[in-house]
Parts: sequence; structure tokens; C-alpha cells
Amino acid sequence: MRIRWLGRLPYGEAWDLQRAFHEGRANGRSSDDYLLLLEHPPTYTIGRNGDETHLLADDALLRELGAELFHVDRGGDITFHGPGQLVGYPILALPEARQVVPYVRRLEQALVGALGDLGVAAWTEDGYTGVWTDEGKVAAIGVRVSRGVTMHGFAVNLDTDLGFFEHINPCGLARPVTSLVEILGRKVSHEEFIDVLVPWFVKVFEVDEVEEQRAAFVRGTGRVFDVDERMLNIQPSEQVVVRGRLAGEPPRPDWMKVKAVMDDSYLDLKKLMRSQSLNTVCEEAGCPNIYECWGSGTATLMLLGDTCTRACSFCDVKTGKPGEVDIFEPLRAAEAVAQMGLKHAVMTSVNRDDLQDGGAGIFAQTIEEINRRLPECDVEVLIPDFKGDKEALEIVMAAKPTVLNHNTETVLRLQRDIRTAANYGRSLALLARAKWHNPAGLVKSGLIVGMGETEGEVLGALADLRAVGVDVVTIGQYLRPTRRHRPIDRYVHPDEFDRYSAEGKRLGIGHVEAGPLVRSSYHAREAVAAL
Repeated sequence: MRIRWLGRLPYGEAWDLQRAFHEGRANGRSSDDYLLLLEHPPTYTIGRNGDETHLLADDALLRELGAELFHVDRGGDITFHGPGQLVGYPILALPEARQVVPYVRRLEQALVGALGDLGVAAWTEDGYTGVWTDEGKVAAIGVRVSRGVTMHGFAVNLDTDLGFFEHINPCGLARPVTSLVEILGRKVSHEEFIDVLVPWFVKVFEVDEVEEQRAAFVRGTGRVFDVDERMLNIQPSEQVVVRGRLAGEPPRPDWMKVKAVMDDSYLDLKKLMRSQSLNTVCEEAGCPNIYECWGSGTATLMLLGDTCTRACSFCDVKTGKPGEVDIFEPLRAAEAVAQMGLKHAVMTSVNRDDLQDGGAGIFAQTIEEINRRLPECDVEVLIPDFKGDKEALEIVMAAKPTVLNHNTETVLRLQRDIRTAANYGRSLALLARAKWHNPAGLVKSGLIVGMGETEGEVLGALADLRAVGVDVVTIGQYLRPTRRHRPIDRYVHPDEFDRYSAEGKRLGIGHVEAGPLVRSSYHAREAVAAL
């Protein structure tokens, strides 16, 4: 069983994430059971047989409360999810002998046991679901079992604002709802409750093997950077080692050395980019493969300017306030692709959180313009997360890219420290949604290693990506752009990259491109051809 404490995630994204894991387990894409642990912003949910009269708030009050309403496909009536509550979504393949009621009883047993370890006397009641105490109901349960695999689950009130429950008749019961802070007189954190819950869950469900990963919510070395240092300030006649060693870094091994060879092909492509006033992520992110790729006539174009609204601690793209959107950029990008005569074009962008659609419209227009000029050219887009906006993703997918790429970047534990304003669960949900939009298309993601993760955490991330339907994964070594960026934790040996490739193959991922110098668009055309 793989246990994931994902932190806070909007309910709609979490629901789709559940669906993706459920789909993967039910159709055999993944052989793993999961326990997804989350916290939601204020949300009311009504089960498939729920009574809407038990919602005591109209639309205006919901807006005032900042709460969303969802009609969901679980059992049970109406309930509330919100900050200060731990929500658990087990994705379990049940043995044939275990039907829904026995499964619910096991969930209740695990919760009662965990509460007992915290000194809370709790019990279940005949004819009802959930967990009760003298002060009231402390945990709700609502589940769905489809194709022998579970969805939805339980919610435990830790230090939830109980005022939200005043606007519903919880599960149709006119009885009080309570929380652990009300019972114990102290705050119980999500992490503390998870620590007592997991052993009980493992015991009750007779789990043989557990692989647990958690989000880390304490910011570490992540800072906001104003990056103005660049790698490509060398003369065409020079041949140098890309990126000299920064003070305090471990010695650079031989496998990390790349020569800067600027031949005519490289220089011609650079002139083309400048003549069309286009940016490339090859330059902006200081990619070590720029000489190889540009020398072969390929480049990854970066749309929507060169200034990002986020400041991730690993990235060399400058951050700040972006300029106006250039509505003619898709035309120039498509013209450059046509002049290069590409068979596989890769487009990416900075994060544009300042735009209502996150820049999705520019991506879509660029795909359409390339297809108009070069119908035989495959188009791969490496997109930001659009802050979880489903409509923005739909705009991109409607243009029918050959490959939809979105990088997860790092393992779950390091997300908050490395990816400013990003979320591991959000990225997985986006990748799943992209696959649903175009099942015949390819969905791709990438990881960077050498930033403090363990090998086991990377293997776990590969399993997660496979479970939600990702077809292609790239894994490469982190290179520190400047002294203001996150230090390198270690240089990952090529043998470890080989193990990642082998594990990806074992899991069923279509193609894993793993190596010290691999980046998201490295050998992108070859990956598509391999599939």
C-alpha cells in the first residue's frame, strides 16, 4: 500500500485525482492500493442519495462562506470538508468476500483505534456510519465501491471550524458534531493524527507492505530570487565545460561534463530565434544539452515572455512582473518551426499566474498555427499547472497536441520547498485530466534529482505517475544555476538512473528517459517514436 499525505487540495482536483487512481487500480494499470490523505478548502458534498433539503445555505451564503458545493458519487448524505479536517480516500481492491458494509466497519475500526491512542473514547453506532464520542460525531464516512475498488472514505475533525456545520443537517442527523480540539482541549495536527492512524489502518486492513510519502509544509531553503546570471555569454570559438563548479558544491563527476561546440547549425538557429524575437527555454533555463540539440536543428520555444510569476528554487528563468501578452507570438513561433522543418516541435512557457487563463489560449493558438503550416509535425507542449483550472487545460487539449507534458519536478516531500505555488496532487490531477481529454494522445512528466530526495521517493513518484496514466517520464540531474539557487545535494550516479528506467519499465510506463543530462524535451521525438 502506498500512503500519500498530499496536504491541502481543492475538492474538485482531489475528486479527479481519486478517479485517476481508482481507474488505474480497477483496470490493472497499477497493482498498488493507495491511501490518499488530504485537507480541503471549505466544501459541502451531497452523496448520490442525499437530500438537498439538508443543505441550509443558499448560493449567496455559500459565496459568503467561501465554500463550494459538489454532488458526488459516494454513499451517505451531506457533509462538510474544510481546513482543520483530515480527509482520507482509500483506493483499495477489496477481496471478493468483503462487501461494502464490512469495508465500512473496518474504516470505523481504524478510526476508533487511532482516536483511542490519543486518549479519546470513541465508538460506532448500529444503523449509522461514522465515529462518535460523548461530545458528538467526530468522524464521517461515505464510500463508493466500483469494480471491486473503493473511492471516497472518511473525514476526521481535528480543529475544524464547527460553525460550517450549522449550515447543514449533517448526514440527516440532528445531533452535534465535535472535533478533537473540543474534546482534548489542544490542537492535534494532521501529522500527529496520521502517525496514529496509519498503524491502525495497516493492522485493520492486514497490509503486508507500506510505502509512505508525505508533503513537507515547513519552508526550507526556498527563497525568492531575481536571477540575472546567464550561462550563454561565451564566444563562438570557445570550447568550455558548461557551468563551472560553484563554491561549496560537491566535485563535478566526469559524466556531468559537456563541451560547448558552436557550429554553423547552432549559430544559424540562434539567429533565427533572434530574428523572430522568440525565447527558448534552452537559453533561459541554461540547459546543458543546448549545443547538441541546437546543433541538430531543434529547440524548445518558450512562449509568453521570459519572466515568470513564480520563483522556484531550482529554476534559472527570471522571476518578476511579466510584460503584455504578444498576440502575434504564435504566428512567429509557427514560422520558426516551419523554417526549421521540424518533425517534432516542443513549446513551453513561463508561469503566467497574472493571466485569467494562465496563457492557455496562446498555447492553443501556437499548436493550431503549427498544424496549419506543418500538418505532419508533432507538437509537444510543456505546460504550467494553470492553478488547477480545468477550463484552461481544456483550451490546450482542444487544440490536440501530440504530447501534453507537465513536470512534477520533484518528490512529494520536497514540493513546497522547491516548487513555488505548486502542488503534487494538483500536478497528478492535471496529468490524469489530460489523459481523459485525449486517451489516444501521450501524457508526459519529468523529475529532477539531486535536490535532497531519496531513491525510494523517486521510485514512489514513478508509481504515482503510472497510476494516473502517464506515458512518458524524463528524469535528469539538477544543476545549480547560481549561488542564489538551491544547492546541489548530490550528483546521481548513472547506475541509479538505469535503475529508474528499469523500474519505470516494470511499472508499465511506456518510455522513461533517465540520465544525468536529461531534460524535459531531451530526445522528445525519439520518445514518441519509441511508443
